[in-house]
Amino acid sequence: MITTLDRMFLVSYFRSYAIVWTSLIGLYVVLDLFTHLDDFMNKPGGFGASAAHIIAFYGFRIPQFFDLMAEPITLMAAAFSVSWMQRNNELMPQLSAGIPTRRAIRPILMGAAFTLSLGPLNQEFLIPEVADKLMTQRDDPEGAKAQVLMGAFDSPTGTHLEGYAGFRKDRKVDRLNVTFPENSPSGMIHIAAAEGVYIPKGDGPLTGGWMLTGVENPEKLEGRPLPTNVTALGTGRFFLKVTDADFDAVCRGGTWYVYAPTTKLREMLIDPEPRRRGKMAVLFHTRLTRPLVGAIAVVLGLSVILWNPNRHVIISAGLCLAFSAGLNLFVIACKYLGDQDVLPPPLAAWLPVLLFGPTALVAFDSMHT
Repeated sequence: MITTLDRMFLVSYFRSYAIVWTSLIGLYVVLDLFTHLDDFMNKPGGFGASAAHIIAFYGFRIPQFFDLMAEPITLMAAAFSVSWMQRNNELMPQLSAGIPTRRAIRPILMGAAFTLSLGPLNQEFLIPEVADKLMTQRDDPEGAKAQVLMGAFDSPTGTHLEGYAGFRKDRKVDRLNVTFPENSPSGMIHIAAAEGVYIPKGDGPLTGGWMLTGVENPEKLEGRPLPTNVTALGTGRFFLKVTDADFDAVCRGGTWYVYAPTTKLREMLIDPEPRRRGKMAVLFHTRLTRPLVGAIAVVLGLSVILWNPNRHVIISAGLCLAFSAGLNLFVIACKYLGDQDVLPPPLAAWLPVLLFGPTALVAFDSMHT
C-alpha cells in the first residue's frame, strides 16, 4: 500500500530527476553550442534561420545524449533524494517507528525503476526514428556538402556497396562501387559507377534501389547473366535493387547499426558482415544487460549512502558516485575487450552483472536499519 510519505518521497525523487535531467541536458547544449557557434551563424535567412537550425539540431540530439546519460541521471537523482532525506532527518522518525530502511526508500526504488526503463524505450523507439537527423552536420543542415562514406552490406543479396563521397540532399553517391558475391548468377564481379542515386521504395519496379550511371567497362557484363537484383537499362546504366543498403545505411558508415533497435540488430546478427559480427554481438548482449547494470548501480550507490547515516551527506554522495564511476569504467572496459575479440561477446556484456550483482545485493542487505 502506498502511503502519504511514499507519495511525498516519490514526488521528491521525480523533482530531483527533473532537475538533474534539465541541468545536464542544458549544460551539454550550452557547452557544445558555444564551442561550435561559428558553424551555425552566417546562414542564409538571417538570425531566424540560424535559430531554427540550432533548435532542430540539438532537439534531435537530446535523445542521443539521454541514451548515454540515462542511468547516471537516475543514480544521481536517487542519491540526491536519499541524501536529502538524511539531511532533513526524514528517515529518523520512520526508523524510530520500526520501519526498516529498505521499506522507507521503497518509493525511491520504484521511481528509479520507472526512470531506468526510459533509457531502453528511448533506445528502441526514439533513436531509430531520428537516426537520419543524427548524421546531419552542424554547418550543413540541408546535406548539400560531400561526406565521407564507409559503405554498407546488403544482407539478403550479399552485395557490398561503398563510395567516394555522398550528398544527402540528392541521395547521391559519387564513384559508387558494387561487389557481388560468388553465389550470384554472374559470379563475383565488381561494378564501378561514376554516380549512384538512391530511389526510395515505391510502387514502380525501379524503386527501392540504386540507379547506376556512368558504369565503367559495361561491355564486360555483356553476354553473361546478371545478378538477380540488377536490371540493365542501356549502355552504362543499371538499376540495383537492395533491401538493407539504402542511402542512409551507406552514409552512416561502419557503425550505422548502433542506431538500429534491438530486434533489427538481432536480424542483422543472422547474416552480418564478418568484420562487424563481433561488435554487433557485443552491442546486442550489452543492450540486454543494460537494465540490470543500471539497477545494480542504483542499489549499490544507495547502499553506500545508507551504510553509515552519521557520515556527512556530501561525502556519502561522493562515495556513491565514485562506486558508480568504477562500475561504468568496468562496463566500458569489458565492452572494449569484447569489441577486440579478447572476450566472448556474451561474457563481455554479462561479466559486470556477474561480478557487481552479488556485491550490490550484499551491500543492500547490510545497510543500516
